[in-house]
Amino acid sequence: MLTIQEAAGRLRSFDNVLILTHVRPDGDTVGSAAALCAGLRALGKTAYLLPNPELTDTAAPYFRPYAAPADFQPERVVSTDIAAAALFPENAKPYAERVDLAIDHHPSFEGFGRENYVRPSAAATGEIIYDILAELGPITAEMALPLYVAVSTDCGCFAYNNTTAHTHAVAAALLRTGIDFQAVNKTFFRTKTKKRLALEAAMLGEIEYHDHGRVAVLAVPLSLIAKVQAAETDAEDLSALGGQIEGVDCAVTMRELRPDVWKFSLRTGPRVNATNACALLGGGGHAAAAGCTVEAPFAEAKGRMLEAIARVAPDFTL
Repeated sequence: MLTIQEAAGRLRSFDNVLILTHVRPDGDTVGSAAALCAGLRALGKTAYLLPNPELTDTAAPYFRPYAAPADFQPERVVSTDIAAAALFPENAKPYAERVDLAIDHHPSFEGFGRENYVRPSAAATGEIIYDILAELGPITAEMALPLYVAVSTDCGCFAYNNTTAHTHAVAAALLRTGIDFQAVNKTFFRTKTKKRLALEAAMLGEIEYHDHGRVAVLAVPLSLIAKVQAAETDAEDLSALGGQIEGVDCAVTMRELRPDVWKFSLRTGPRVNATNACALLGGGGHAAAAGCTVEAPFAEAKGRMLEAIARVAPDFTL
């Protein structure tokens, strides 16, 4: 695997770069990609982000200034915060075997790039992008703003247990550039739409507890999305809800993507390794935050996940 200095050197040699983000893009993949694009442009490079069809209204302001025109033909391809080629959006799949450099922080990273840099100890891929950009030159406010989005969103505004001293050091350096971090915090952490609140109320009203109350299962079926007429922005990061419940150390959020296709998001404490549980169902992620997709009716999909949790948590009881 490359070092930070080697990764920076590769990027310094690249031009006409296309940067890829993952399906259901979150703040880390968008912020990392946008900051890297700004950094490459500061070096005089031509760089763009491949448009992501699932971009939400919340992340769009950080993405759209760097979106590639339809006729852009890249010489180099870089991915940010994508753990596996299976997580490429549909329009990114033609580039699956063309990724010159993959940058990621997931323990389940599959090493699909021609060259790769992965650091599982990083709270966010944004931390890694910061270190790379610092090797390439001064960090400007244009780079710092999306980097703050990347880092802050992946560690829950510095509340999750993946937050480290380096995470805080990076955030402090970003703030010193003069960015409006308070506006980011307001948008991502302190604002909820009425439809979002309706989703949360319905989820909590139907919550299931297992394992003596230590495992909570919250469901977001398509019927609920339709009932409250929720947009994708309203449904962002619903997986954080279950982990706030007292006594719960394994929160399971089930989001129905298509009829009988369920996206699972796990948020766990040290007793349950989320990556190991999701890996049993073809997914991955981090020890405390991971996901997978299961195609089955609700009860069967839920049962498979509970069985997976039981296999990695020997003291689990229904």
